[in-house]
Amino acid sequence: MEKLNLLAVALGLACLAGINLYLTVFATGLAIHFHWIALAPPYQSLEVLGNPWIVTIAGILYFLEFFADKIPWLDSAWDAVHTVIRPIGGALLAIQVLGHPSPAFTVIVALLAGGTSLIAHTAKATTRLATNTSPEPFSNIGLSLGEDAAVLGGLALVHFNPLLALLVLLLGIATFFYFAPRILRAMKAKIWFAWKKLNGPADLDMPAKLPVTLPARLDPIFSRQNLLGETIAWAAPCVSGRGRRIPANLFGALVATNEEPRKLMFVARKNSRPFSKTIELDGSMIAHEPKFLSENVIVFPKVGKGARYSFAFPRSHAALVEKIVQDLRVRVNSPIWPLDPQRVGDVASEESQAERAVSHDRIG
Repeated sequence: MEKLNLLAVALGLACLAGINLYLTVFATGLAIHFHWIALAPPYQSLEVLGNPWIVTIAGILYFLEFFADKIPWLDSAWDAVHTVIRPIGGALLAIQVLGHPSPAFTVIVALLAGGTSLIAHTAKATTRLATNTSPEPFSNIGLSLGEDAAVLGGLALVHFNPLLALLVLLLGIATFFYFAPRILRAMKAKIWFAWKKLNGPADLDMPAKLPVTLPARLDPIFSRQNLLGETIAWAAPCVSGRGRRIPANLFGALVATNEEPRKLMFVARKNSRPFSKTIELDGSMIAHEPKFLSENVIVFPKVGKGARYSFAFPRSHAALVEKIVQDLRVRVNSPIWPLDPQRVGDVASEESQAERAVSHDRIG
C-alpha cells in the first residue's frame, strides 16, 4: 500500500506539472517551507522543494507564466516552449517523491510520470489553441484561472487522499485517449491554419481558379463513390468544420460535379480510412464567412432548422472561397444546368441575404 501511495503522489504531481509546472513546484515548496503541511516519513525527500531558492525561482517563473498564460497566442507559444520542459519537470518531481528506490523502479516511474505530464500538457495546449481562434481574450483568462485552481485543488487532493487522486488521474487519462483523435485533429488543423495565415494574407483581388483535380490520396475515395461516372467540375481541398455526420477537422476536399449541380461531396480520410459525405444543396443558402484563421464556406437551410455545414480554407485562399461560394449559389438558384446566364444577375441579392443570415445566426 505504501508503494501504491508513493506512485499515486508521484503521478499526481507529474500530471499537475503537465498543466502548470511552476505553480506545482511553487505551491508545494511554499507549503513545505512554511510548514503548512507535515510530510510523512515516506515523503521526506520532497522537503528539498521547500528550499528558499527553489521557492523563489519557481515563484518568479510562475509569475511570468501567470501573465503569459492569459494572452491569446502568447499562451500557445509558451506551451510550445514547455512541450519538453513540463514532461521533464514532471518526471523529476516523480523521481524526487520516490527518494532512493531501486534503479529499475525509478526508471519505470520516470517514464510513467513523463508520459502523464505530456498527456496533461497536450490536453491543455490543444484546448488553448482552439480557444485562441476566438477574438475576445476572456476565454483565455477564464481557462488560465481555472487551470490554476485545478492545480491547487489537485495538490490538496494528492496530499489528503493520494489514492483518490490516482483514480481521478486514471479517469482523466482514459478520457484523453477517448478524445485523443479529435484533440489531435483540432491541434493539427489550428497549427496548419496559423502557419498558412503567417505565410499568405487574405486577398480577394488575387486571381483564383477553381481546381479541377483531386489530390492523389483522395481520388480513389471519390472514384469509389462515383458509381455513375460523373465528371468533376471542381475539387477544392479544405478542412471540415461543423456538420451533420461529418467529423470536424478532417483534411479533405469539396467536390462538385457537372452532372449533379445541386449535390456536393466531401471526401477525406479519417484515421487513415476513407470517408465521404454527400450534401444536398436543394433548399440551402451559401455564405462566405471570414474567420480569424480561416475563410469558411457555410451551407445552411433557407428556412427553418436543418443540416448546417462549414468548410474551412486558409485565409490566403479568400479569392478561391469567394469563387466557390458564387459557383454554389448559381448552382442552387439556377433552374437550368449548365449555367443559366439569366440567373447570374440574381445571385447578388442572394449573396447579401445569405451573408446577413449567417451574421444573424452567429450573433444569435
